[in-house]
Amino acid sequence: MAKLYFYYSAMNAGKTTTLLQSSHNYRERGMRTLLFMAAFDTRYGEKGKIVSRIGLESDAVIFDKDFSFYEYVAAEHAKTPLHCILVDEAHFMTTEHVYQLTDIVDKLHIPVLTYGLRSDFRGTPFEPSKLLLALAEEIEEIKTICHCGRKATMNLRIDEHGNPVSEGNQIEVGGNSRYVSLCRIHFKEGNSGQRAAEETFPLRQKSI
Repeated sequence: MAKLYFYYSAMNAGKTTTLLQSSHNYRERGMRTLLFMAAFDTRYGEKGKIVSRIGLESDAVIFDKDFSFYEYVAAEHAKTPLHCILVDEAHFMTTEHVYQLTDIVDKLHIPVLTYGLRSDFRGTPFEPSKLLLALAEEIEEIKTICHCGRKATMNLRIDEHGNPVSEGNQIEVGGNSRYVSLCRIHFKEGNSGQRAAEETFPLRQKSI
């Protein structure tokens, strides 16, 4: 029975790597998958390709706010049967997109795996993520750690000096240079851990 899955985590926990591995597992067994990514996520300089931080990559279909997941998947499924749909950075979707994904599961009977963040740099939940938490049959956290060793659950946006940023648009694409995964305690303190790293590894910091 097809299900809607939501895999969530803080930044830099390996969500994209997990997505690409899941797609590979399907394809290795001769099954067809379809991957999706947000139109404005161009961190790796090429639209239409999902790339993980460890170098894994795969072609993907680009979606924007006007894109219809259901219509696109239904058309592709009619050509050649699909066995799994995977969506990277699911928090960039719209709430309508989430309902479209539920239709893919319920009407086309294709499992949908979504991967994304639960909350933004202010600690505010993304609307699509809230809906996925409510509608998905399977919800799983991909865990990572704060610089103190506790489980990281929050995403701190930082400037070029490692200082916390509290103003700006909810959506701003970036990796390690813009976001740090923290436990709730250090998130509230605005402690990115960069100063501690400079004190612990002064020579390394100067050489970078």
